[in-house]
Amino acid sequence: MSKTSGILSIDQGTTSTRAIVFALDGTKIAVAQKEFTQFYPNNGWVEHDPEEIWKTTVETCKSVLHEAQQKGVNVAGIGITNQRETTVIWNRDTGKPIYNAIVWQDGRTSAFCNSIKKHEDNVSSKTGLLLDPYFSASKIKWLLDEIEGARQLANAGKLAFGTIDSFLIWRLTGGVNHVTDTTNASRTNLFNIHRLCWDDDLLSLFDVPASVLPKVLESSDDFGHTEASLFGRSLPITGVAGDQQAALFGQCCFAQGDVKSTYGTGCFALLNTGNQALKSKHKLLTTIGYSLNGKTTYALEGSIFTAGANIQWLRDGIGVINDAKESQALAESLNYDHGVFLVPGFAGLGAPHWDPDARASLYGMTRDTSQAHFARAALEAVCFQTYDLQQAMESDGIASSKVLVDGGMVANDWLCQFLSDILQVEIERPQNMETTAIGAAYLAGLKLGLYKDLTDIASQKKIEKRFTPNIDESVRQKLLGQWHKAVECTLAFSRA
Repeated sequence: MSKTSGILSIDQGTTSTRAIVFALDGTKIAVAQKEFTQFYPNNGWVEHDPEEIWKTTVETCKSVLHEAQQKGVNVAGIGITNQRETTVIWNRDTGKPIYNAIVWQDGRTSAFCNSIKKHEDNVSSKTGLLLDPYFSASKIKWLLDEIEGARQLANAGKLAFGTIDSFLIWRLTGGVNHVTDTTNASRTNLFNIHRLCWDDDLLSLFDVPASVLPKVLESSDDFGHTEASLFGRSLPITGVAGDQQAALFGQCCFAQGDVKSTYGTGCFALLNTGNQALKSKHKLLTTIGYSLNGKTTYALEGSIFTAGANIQWLRDGIGVINDAKESQALAESLNYDHGVFLVPGFAGLGAPHWDPDARASLYGMTRDTSQAHFARAALEAVCFQTYDLQQAMESDGIASSKVLVDGGMVANDWLCQFLSDILQVEIERPQNMETTAIGAAYLAGLKLGLYKDLTDIASQKKIEKRFTPNIDESVRQKLLGQWHKAVECTLAFSRA
């Protein structure tokens, strides 16, 4: 059998680890996925076991590499994309984590972030971010302060910090490479996105010693080679990006004004702002979209903390549905005037509110309220929140005529149509829904010379379906008005 080239993409997400081998045209050659445990040790705390993440990574990679070999595909290299902000600290001598990974959703450092709010303007001007427990810096401080002996070890240069990409690269390269890329670094609250370096003032503010930090590379770069003993031969790691930036790249949002919105556990909308780090007046984040060949492309980002997690709550939390796929038929069974609104503050509210203390609220219930109302309200909430992000982006100066969507939720046609109705723009759903993983593969392929340039990459993309607005404007305005009243009540309750 003749060998064709492929790229292994490691997609290390919030609830599972996936490995996919792609052909250069984006066709999936082999896929493996393993879920891992979610730990909730206290109210508002979320943790992962880094060893379990490592184990699922190795197992899924071995599986797809074997399958690709059986199919005559030569895997040329590896791209990595990862859940962002999630924080791991490990011992450089032993390679062992000092504590569980503190997940991006975790809110344990809320009080500390509030205590230094007077510094928020300075932090934001350098990092593009807000002072919030969402980001890595306060998580690092917590680990160094709360784990016995950690700060002394860190000051002695014995500890390493990393977002999940860094931890995996350290393990994959046998402890040789302690690196990250600009997109992941830009999510820590410690990285100056204009000067492209770790910032001494921010390290001082969060009491983080520089010795724990990884070296920052471009998104398409040489991140090292895997130990040959892991997969039978050594493979180069040549592409890394945080999951949302990888999806931006995978959706081929290479032009200023391009928008992608990913609907997974949370929802993240990114707007390409070109070489300009546009500062938002509406609490959107300024972040690095990707960096290539000495050039940095920036993005505005709006974060919705729970999207698919709303449906998981219906299924696993309260047993309203047995399978996520049921939500579409349930939503379709109701009219626009069903009257029930969910404000999904399960992990606080993200942009444009940024209230980590907000909690979920359900409005408009009667004795007739059924599982269909719960399902539709959960889906509608995601669209209403996306509308709020869209309005913030437009107010910050860039409007878009279409939104490119991806993520598990958008397999739901009803959701895509309602999203188009509420946003009043065209929604494009790609044929290849693995945009996060394919983005990492594209970045890796660029460095390996498997793609000539961004135009070559864009030529691989195909659209599966387009959705255009089809709703009465008076109905739309009424729904948005009711939604905003529900949000106001929820925020008022959290601040009472």
